[in-house]
Amino acid sequence: MEGGNPLSTRRTFEFDSRDALFNVIPLPPAEAALDDSGYSLHGTGPDAITCSLGTPGASIGEVTRLSPTVVWVMPRGNVDVSEARTLPVYLSGCGLTIGPIHGAFIRTDAETQSAPVGLQLVGVTLDQGRQILSLLADALKRGVAEPAASAMPVQDTISHVERIRSILVAICASGNKCVLRRMGRTVRMVLERFNAATSQLEWRAEEPVADWGDAPYDIDVIGYNSAYRMKLDVGTADGDRLLTTLPEVLFRIRHRWHRRVPASAGVSVRFHHPLWRELGEMQREVVDLSFAGLCVRCRPEDLVFPGLLPPLLELHTDTDQVISLRGEIRYVSSARADGTVLCGLSVQPYSSDEARWVRFVSQTMSPATRTSEDLEDGLWDLFTRSGFFSLAGKSAEEFEQLRLAFRGMAKRAAEVPQLFCQAVWPSERGLEATLSFMKPYRHAWMGHQVAKRPGKPPSNVSEPGQIMRDLYLRTFEHPQSDPDFRWVVAYVEALNPWIHKAHVRYAERQMETGAGLAFTRKVHMLDVFTHEQTGRTFDGISVGPATPSELTVLTDSIARTRPNCYAEALDFTRDRIDMRPVQSRWREFGLEREREVLVARRGGVPVAAAVLEMGEKGTNLYSLLDMARLFSLTDAGPSAYVALVDAARRWYAARRRTSFHYLCEDEGGEYVQEAGIHAGPDPYMWIISSKLIPDFLEHISELTIGRRGAHNTTRQG
Repeated sequence: MEGGNPLSTRRTFEFDSRDALFNVIPLPPAEAALDDSGYSLHGTGPDAITCSLGTPGASIGEVTRLSPTVVWVMPRGNVDVSEARTLPVYLSGCGLTIGPIHGAFIRTDAETQSAPVGLQLVGVTLDQGRQILSLLADALKRGVAEPAASAMPVQDTISHVERIRSILVAICASGNKCVLRRMGRTVRMVLERFNAATSQLEWRAEEPVADWGDAPYDIDVIGYNSAYRMKLDVGTADGDRLLTTLPEVLFRIRHRWHRRVPASAGVSVRFHHPLWRELGEMQREVVDLSFAGLCVRCRPEDLVFPGLLPPLLELHTDTDQVISLRGEIRYVSSARADGTVLCGLSVQPYSSDEARWVRFVSQTMSPATRTSEDLEDGLWDLFTRSGFFSLAGKSAEEFEQLRLAFRGMAKRAAEVPQLFCQAVWPSERGLEATLSFMKPYRHAWMGHQVAKRPGKPPSNVSEPGQIMRDLYLRTFEHPQSDPDFRWVVAYVEALNPWIHKAHVRYAERQMETGAGLAFTRKVHMLDVFTHEQTGRTFDGISVGPATPSELTVLTDSIARTRPNCYAEALDFTRDRIDMRPVQSRWREFGLEREREVLVARRGGVPVAAAVLEMGEKGTNLYSLLDMARLFSLTDAGPSAYVALVDAARRWYAARRRTSFHYLCEDEGGEYVQEAGIHAGPDPYMWIISSKLIPDFLEHISELTIGRRGAHNTTRQG
């Protein structure tokens, strides 16, 4: 509920109020995530922390996880966890005993002998909290503790030589940091260029590396959102320069799902400690941020720890906005030289501030781009100059009737980032390019309406490819703010070689893996006009809305004949075929979105279906959401297609549409001519999983940064 503790239902436990020894202390709202709170401990002997119950000497075992809110113990013997009451808890380590602290058993695996025992600590005093965190800080220094919430990185191997070259050329052009490691020593480096003539990588170090000896060398380099590791067996050192061959293998470690960027000066958060409000309100500097997280510069005396759940964080932006967030502390660094600690949080905005949070993060992450409100005239000029209106043989005049609706949606898109992202790249010439996203399905966002101004780039473009890279980053990262995001869908006109390589070839490469995370194929996007009824009668065929059983037949047929990602992304599963949650979400913002399934029957038997969709006018200048699809349910299905197209004409006409698209996924055939369907473009249907977004954006980074890097590769040393 808004206004209360948004995390109060999370992993909070209540216990029986009967207690023979102590006054019962009621548990507060959730203050820490019990499953991953604090630090995992693996010290033994003198490095171990032990837990006692009742008296300081009654040790039950060694602590395996600890924070000021929870302790998990590996028992040495049987522990009676059946009593639902608070107990005195004592923690001992490094010659210090802390307690008594009130604790109560939380869920345990009673069926497994010697299973870990968990206790939720309640009413921990400020002094006890300081003692616990001091004990943990000492364990961290001794290397016997690590944050329980830290996730292990995901690693994969890249061995294709052209892929390795592309990655390293992009890193060379972007000037990202590198680290050389050998024999326990490290030195920072920069990959300056790849010399195509000698097939060598040329590195420059911050200090001479000539005395490091001969190869092999271990080098880590930073890409768009990954760290790459390589072992180089051949290399020549000359002062602070190192020349090596290309590695045969790159090991990629994905270290963030969301890209993080430095926060602007003056951005801060204010919050109260959820355990000890006597610490007062804290205002701390934000170091960097993403859609899902913040890094905040704190102090050791703030007593923050992994798993702590601040119920309210007030983010103060550099433009004097205040955005309310809820969060969980995931990481706390050791004390730095300046006496501060870096605190990593996962965060989510309160629903009332969701739009402002998304806009703020988007603009911070892609400062060269803007959203399109108040730029309708510039957008229209950009579409005209780019040739966008001439696609599919259309003219600018044919789009004038949509101009008013388009102007309205350009403003609405900025107000509803939950459904739209219409990004532009401005310069002194006007708008250089645009790319849009919208959310037409339950788990899928659609990329659409891309245009780029022709001619020489303006003076504020620092390198070739920057404009498209900035726009792709902004729009493809935008859906990552949506917890329901699973897929990206697009209809890609791949006549441009760069678009073909960026989209189609990428999806084809992913399809080759067999992981089911991508799909692409050429389709035919044909035009149907609602006033062009065929006038035919269809003896023996009846058309009407699908019954529940017919919807099951349709979705089963789609599941057999289409890839799983097709059905999942386009809401062709049985539980989502009617798209009611999507329609409700659009109506929440006063926008049209509708789907209807019509079925053609012969003798009462369903033989074919038409899936008809409609969306708010102005969301796309080609009305991509006004789309019909035909599906055959039996071998006789195509014989009913013309009847279904005429029924579709009546359906769209009743909704004030003069035309709609028919997405033809087969080779067409006689029914296309018989139904009076007109020719149109042949785009590629393009679907990729949200899991691929970080990798796809690295792919885009390589393609765009590589344009500049390509020039660097040919220079001679």
